[in-house]
Amino acid sequence: MSGAAHNPGADLLIPADTPLHRAAPQCKVAATALCILLVACTPRDTYWPYLGYALALAVAAYIAQIPAAMLLRRLVVEIPFVFFVVLLPFLATGPAIHVLGVPLAIAGLQSGASIVLKASFGLLATGVLAATTPLPEVITGLERLRVPKIFTAVASFMIRYVEVLNSELNRLRTARACRGADPRWLWQARDTALCVGALFVRAFERGERVYLAMASRGYEGSLPATLTGEPAKRGTWAAALTVPTIFAALTATAWATT
Repeated sequence: MSGAAHNPGADLLIPADTPLHRAAPQCKVAATALCILLVACTPRDTYWPYLGYALALAVAAYIAQIPAAMLLRRLVVEIPFVFFVVLLPFLATGPAIHVLGVPLAIAGLQSGASIVLKASFGLLATGVLAATTPLPEVITGLERLRVPKIFTAVASFMIRYVEVLNSELNRLRTARACRGADPRWLWQARDTALCVGALFVRAFERGERVYLAMASRGYEGSLPATLTGEPAKRGTWAAALTVPTIFAALTATAWATT
């Protein structure tokens, strides 16, 4: 099994000893969720608050010693989404401006810019969380925040076993290739379907074995308190909520001046 399976999310984590790395995971998860919510609540046609959001996130990234280039590279995942947003100025109705003779709806431009900005800052906020908090600790933070156990259990198993399932799929592909299968041809779709079915059966059987092993060791659907850690202190919560407080002030001011 690869190292990523033992330490899921290691490629996202920036190893360092900073206040953000040492903060309780439940505080960081709650702060990130609040920041994303407040960015989403920003008025559509108001853009100056994003400068404040950027400054607050830049300070947090500096404290956490996160390279700016690495944080910005994570915005690449939204590029396919941006292609759909580009169509909004052409599809929206209402007043329009002409750029190189092409009419662009003002409402579409505003909506597109707002969507891209909100998505980008949401990704940046989660990028700071991922760079300072291992994925298993994010799950423990969710446990501490009283997220329903079914969600935390599913997420916990997913991040721990997705690499195992990926390795199983690679072995199945190798076995098919050794037998002359080539998934590029349409008439071999049946073989691909059989491969997917075999992967499902193996995953189900593995899940049964893992669950029985955990149940025999006292697992009751949630992590024990010794793994989720102690409740965060008031000072830790106050420090973690500094950035969401700044976001809330900017969002409230934007609505007040709209």
